[in-house]
Amino acid sequence: MLSNEIKKHSLYWQSSGKGQALVLLHGWGMNGAVWQQTVAQLSEYFCVHVVDLPGFGHSNMTSFSSIEDLANQVLEHAPRQAIWLGWSLGGLIATHIALKAPQRVDALITVASSPKFAAEGKWRGIQPAVLDTFKQQLLGDFTLTIERFMALQAMGSPSAKSDIKTLKQAVLSRPTPNPEALMSGLDILATVDYRQDLKQLTIPMLRLYGRLDGLVPRKVAPDVDILTTESTSLIFQASSHAPFITEADLFSQKIIEFANQSLK
Repeated sequence: MLSNEIKKHSLYWQSSGKGQALVLLHGWGMNGAVWQQTVAQLSEYFCVHVVDLPGFGHSNMTSFSSIEDLANQVLEHAPRQAIWLGWSLGGLIATHIALKAPQRVDALITVASSPKFAAEGKWRGIQPAVLDTFKQQLLGDFTLTIERFMALQAMGSPSAKSDIKTLKQAVLSRPTPNPEALMSGLDILATVDYRQDLKQLTIPMLRLYGRLDGLVPRKVAPDVDILTTESTSLIFQASSHAPFITEADLFSQKIIEFANQSLK
């Protein structure tokens, strides 16, 4: 159970534990409740800070116009320095923060994320047509669209039914995201490209992937290895898009090991 709950300037933050600050950023259509099990495990080793991103969960009355706007809202009340861990869209936001405000980032961890989510040429990713379809579906029934997206995130995992149930419970435990934020989030996934920018990063970086992930395919990992020669990648063998749910114990173990090695 999280020990402190703070709503500052419409962004909802939760904090738990003591020690090195660790910020967790959720993915598109989700909210901070997806990290419940992760926080329970990691708050024994870190001071864990979880935010509902603008437009999502308890922050659903806010929104954002760009990844810069989104990141600035998060940074306003984030710890001055922390390990930043982002899942999916959250990984792209954490990467943006590491690039634009490196003094705030002790280390970077991305989970089922990519510097460029949209496929292009030989670059592996989500087909632009799929993102366009989500945009069109959002205009009709955004609740159904989010449910379909949750199903995509768990597809292929041997525990898919359980994973979808966990994600759905997290989303439904808090207010539903606002359509404007959902659309802006899809725009970020469709357009942002940080592949070349990754070469600027000098901080410790860990990249985590799911072997069965259909959204961020594991085959993108060696391509990113070339772009960030100082980073480390790891593939969770039984996971799809949410390894922190599917292989929760191993996931937490790898976060702790990385922090101990990189922040000596």
